[in-house]
Amino acid sequence: MAYAISDECVSCGACSEECPVSAISEGDGKFQIDPEVCVSCGACAGVCPVGAPAEA
Repeated sequence: MAYAISDECVSCGACSEECPVSAISEGDGKFQIDPEVCVSCGACAGVCPVGAPAEA
C-alpha cells in the first residue's frame, strides 16, 4: 500500500530527497506522494522529522 503525507508535514523536503522513485513532490502547503509511483519502501518515513509520511 502506498504512503501518504499527513497535515503534520512541515515542507522541509527531506522525504522528497530520500525517495528512490521520485514519487514525492511539493504540493499546496505540504509535500505529496503519487500513489501510482510509490513503492511503499518507507524511506520517506525514516527521514521525516515529524512523522508525516505513513502507509495509507
